Amino acid sequence: MTKLPLRLLTIDDDDRLRRSLRAYFEDSGVTVFEAANGVEGLAVFAAAQPDVVLVDLTMPGMNGLAVIEELAKRSPQTPAIVVSGTSDVNEAVEAVHRGVWDYVTKPIISMAALEHTVNKCVDRARLIKENERYRLHLEELVVQRTQEVERTRLQIIQRLGRAAEYRDNETGMHVIRMSHVSRLLALKAGMSDSDADTLLLAAPMHDIGKIGIPDGILLKQGKLTPQEWEIMKTHPRIGADIIGEDPSEIMRLAALIALTHHEKWDGSGYPQGLSGEAIPLQTRMVSIADVFDALTSRRPYKEAWPFQEAQDHIQAGIGSHFDPDLVPLFMDIIPEVLGIRERYQD
Repeated sequence: MTKLPLRLLTIDDDDRLRRSLRAYFEDSGVTVFEAANGVEGLAVFAAAQPDVVLVDLTMPGMNGLAVIEELAKRSPQTPAIVVSGTSDVNEAVEAVHRGVWDYVTKPIISMAALEHTVNKCVDRARLIKENERYRLHLEELVVQRTQEVERTRLQIIQRLGRAAEYRDNETGMHVIRMSHVSRLLALKAGMSDSDADTLLLAAPMHDIGKIGIPDGILLKQGKLTPQEWEIMKTHPRIGADIIGEDPSEIMRLAALIALTHHEKWDGSGYPQGLSGEAIPLQTRMVSIADVFDALTSRRPYKEAWPFQEAQDHIQAGIGSHFDPDLVPLFMDIIPEVLGIRERYQD
């Protein structure tokens, strides 16, 4: 007999058999509940929550098959064992299909054999429960580890973004603003909340490649020479290389944006000379948000443009620099864009 406390329910219209089962199992330390029919049995089951149920198939009113089916719906992890005098194989097969765990025929020749069947089913049920608890525990660990990995990736994104800011004349608020504006534009264009949030998190790394540009070129106040400009134009590829290949959706998008954020709609951008829809949609959004915020922000080498002039510049770039379909959407969200500027001031 199992060493753990056991609660057994027997559902049978045979009073004599129920008394025999009670006497035998109680001698073994089992708590026994009884029911004389199916309806009563289900009520007792709900109240007692037994570890195992013995069910007769042939009972008045609600028969054993119906009881087994209902038990399987309510508590599929609780073993139901048929104890029946029927020799109908089809009925036994049907009982299995409805959820019975084992089958014992009447008359019961050996109570010890029945006890063994009960123990076997209870031990199997407990093993299933332990495996389920273990599976759930593993799933929780996977979720925790996944969350930790995602937090680590976000920290990498944020810290690399900060590193790029320190190397450039841009400010941290610029990166925050253009990222939020990119998200707004994505939502306006019909992108899902989830995809827009991914863009929000990936956009700050668009200029990470400037880490690899010499200070003499990156921080030069005057106009770059043709040779210096060629070096400056390498920063998109450097950025994509820094981010590298990663299974994270955010990191993949960050690398893609870093590589393509200086491409232009008419193909005159760099480093690949992409044009039109060959430029990733998210990059086309980032490009508008980045240029607008840069124009309207003060830098050591320039004053901030008035908002209307910056809007005019964006509209003038339709079909050359910017996606013709995205610019009107951007103009529609200008009030929200200005709200972001107010919220994240330099």
